[in-house]
Amino acid sequence: MGTLYQEPHDPAAKQDLKVTLQHSTLVFPIQETENKSLFLSNIDQVLNFNVQTVHFFRAHPHFPPEVVKEKLKNALGKVLVPYDFLAGRLKFNQELGRLEINCNAAGAGFVLAKSELSLNEVGDLVYPNPAFGQLTVPSLDILEPNDQPLIILQVTSFKCGGFAMGITSNHATFDGLSFKIFLQNLALQAAANDDNVDSPLPIPPCNDRHLLAARSPPRVTFPHPELLKLKINNPPADPQHDTINPPPVFQEEENLDFKIFSLTSNDLATLKETAKAGDPVCPGVKITGFNVVTAHIWRCKALSSGGHAAENMDRVSTVLYAMDIRQRLKPALPYAYAGNAVLSAYASAQCKELEEGPFYKIVEMVGEGSKRMTDEYARSVIDWGEVYKGFPHGEFMISSWWKLGFADVEYPWGKPRYSCPVVYRRKDIILLFPDIDDGVGSHEGVNVLVALPAKEMEIFQTLFYKFPA
Repeated sequence: MGTLYQEPHDPAAKQDLKVTLQHSTLVFPIQETENKSLFLSNIDQVLNFNVQTVHFFRAHPHFPPEVVKEKLKNALGKVLVPYDFLAGRLKFNQELGRLEINCNAAGAGFVLAKSELSLNEVGDLVYPNPAFGQLTVPSLDILEPNDQPLIILQVTSFKCGGFAMGITSNHATFDGLSFKIFLQNLALQAAANDDNVDSPLPIPPCNDRHLLAARSPPRVTFPHPELLKLKINNPPADPQHDTINPPPVFQEEENLDFKIFSLTSNDLATLKETAKAGDPVCPGVKITGFNVVTAHIWRCKALSSGGHAAENMDRVSTVLYAMDIRQRLKPALPYAYAGNAVLSAYASAQCKELEEGPFYKIVEMVGEGSKRMTDEYARSVIDWGEVYKGFPHGEFMISSWWKLGFADVEYPWGKPRYSCPVVYRRKDIILLFPDIDDGVGSHEGVNVLVALPAKEMEIFQTLFYKFPA
């Protein structure tokens, strides 16, 4: 099942993209915005860390990098009016004991850079090269550590005329869907003829995060084994860079093998047919591409940890995966809710069940985890965060960038050739990425990025290729 993605022939040659930072500045909203404090939900509270994404663009005869830079800079100033919180700063409210955003129009970051390479020389864009981090900056040297922007946009031009748009944003500002909507709005403003006037946004953001506030009083109505309580002694001294405690699933480890497993559209169809061939699944559980891929990965990951000893077979494995709750709530959240509206669904089973049970049962457990996320369950999770404070907790998390659609955003100079996050290798996070749309064949498959100790990787790889029973 699936194939091993081919690594670049000379990966060492691509560790340095020969990027030179040319200029750093701040971009401010083009109109005056209200000075206020923005409430952050309990979901936002635990996501105080940066996410870096890179969007690669081919050369365009009518939009050389010099023109693109000005258009993006002007567009950013426009969107900072409706997205006023992005020009603010994160702060800790001592009285309330929680993070919030000071919407003070202090500005977003904007960086110009240049690479000595062509886009072709950068190599395979799908392969998650750690050097892509050179196409983003985590902070601005021109500012103090406690005055860093919540978003920094870097435009790096390549010698071929192509360029990369690298964005560093604090995860407390956006989840995947709200970030895509932000990109769509940014692209529209970049296409406007008048660089000094903001055009109406196609999808105006909903900035009211009280929609995901805890109930008063909080009511935790479900057990939540997917969450871990943490002891919090002191607030962070620097809320923009000091997390209270890193989530257990975000711990970085060394000495890990790193491989990419590719599943084609035919592989996905085979997984779905295998699941359908079993007994009827639980009512309401759908056999989706995500569910079958998650089930396949879960089985491989659980059985690769600890070997096949009897004590490992009795071990309970828990997989976490993100669920968008916008349509799960009653009433539903606005589609354009600009914040984090994602919670961790989970599935748990003994390794013995995962090894011996039919594939459709594993798919069913994943689907039941999604089905569990009702309005009341989601509200219970949010209230749990109000009472206990803590983070998602499981054996590992599947983080899916598969269908977020960042590469579908249409800019004046066209869609990105590829969009991806800057990847850091972690044992407890398995990432799903889309194929690159190169105009040749189907790009409906998915790439699975796995980092494991060598012995575990050997077992994982063997199981991954094994046809699910």
